[in-house]
Order: sequence, then C-alpha cells, then structure tokens
Amino acid sequence: MNLGKCPYCDDGSIEVRDKEVRGKKVKLYACTNASWKTDDGEMFELTEDSTCHFRIWQNSLAKYGKWLTYKEVRTLLEDETIEVQLLSKKYGKKIYYNKYITLSDEYGVSVLWD
Repeated sequence: MNLGKCPYCDDGSIEVRDKEVRGKKVKLYACTNASWKTDDGEMFELTEDSTCHFRIWQNSLAKYGKWLTYKEVRTLLEDETIEVQLLSKKYGKKIYYNKYITLSDEYGVSVLWD
C-alpha cells in the first residue's frame, strides 16, 4: 500500500511494512528506498544499499496512548503537521488532550509541546 511521496528523497514513496518487535506485530511506514535489517528483532538499522532513511513506526506515540493510522500518516505526509488526540494516565486518571505532531528526521514524528 502506497501512502504518498517521500518527503526526504525525490523518487521514493511511503509504503506499509509489517514488522514484529518484541513479539508484537507493528506497521512500519517507510520509504521504498530504505531497507531495514535486524539481528535481535528490536533494533532496526538501515542496510548499506539504502538511499533514504524515512520511517515512522505505527506505535511511535504508544506511550501517549496513540497508534498512528494510515490516514493520519497520509495526512502528515501532505501537511507535515497534524492534530492528534493523546492520553495521559497521570495520578490514575485518564485525561485526553489534543496536540500537534510533525515529521522528525531523527524519530519519525515528534509532538509539538508549545
């Protein structure tokens, strides 16, 4: 499945890849010009023949109670910033709040904390 044009390289597009991390199935949204390898199933590294490093893990915001959907990633690729609903479980209470996320060269996505 193609989600859009890669924002980091000229000829790549973003595709969905199924990966397994720590025994859980997770989607990796990555550029077609990026190949990822792993030895232990936890640390993924670029192969030598990769020409792009774009990637967003579906669970990159899991600590905020958010898993990114195809639609959100597609919108993020077009607009570079989107608003999402996050969850805080501070003091034993569930508190939902909205924040903007943006593309990040280092982490895939980053939360804009104002």
